Amino acid sequence: MSTQPGLPHDPLSVTLPLDKELVLKVIPMPADCNANGDIFGGWVMAQVDLAGSVIPARYAEGRMATVAVNEFIFKQPVRVGDILSFYSELTRIGRTSITVKVEVYAERFHSQGRYVKVTEASLTYVAIDDTGQPRPLPVASPPRPL
Repeated sequence: MSTQPGLPHDPLSVTLPLDKELVLKVIPMPADCNANGDIFGGWVMAQVDLAGSVIPARYAEGRMATVAVNEFIFKQPVRVGDILSFYSELTRIGRTSITVKVEVYAERFHSQGRYVKVTEASLTYVAIDDTGQPRPLPVASPPRPL
């Protein structure tokens, strides 16, 4: 892990990924805290699910559902006021499903410009029809991100 240029060395500080797409940014608030004063893991999981669905939505061209959380690792706590950046990349395309990896980086409230990787996850989404049954993904290429 390398540190951001021009900032004091912090062993947890990392550079943001250039090979993944920024799909969501959010700031957790006091209402999202657990009894320890950290952000609820479930709140982070919900945000990861939203972020993870961005790329599959381009392929699904319709309804889709989260079918599996293959892996979820909390590396560091998330705190009130952190600016969270969610980066995603496609890892697998199947006949009806898409798997993505999501990495979450926190820019701490009191150390702007430094980033800490707080969470990483792998999720699988499945395209579904109007009755909730899996359906084949369209063959066409997805639109490119803006």
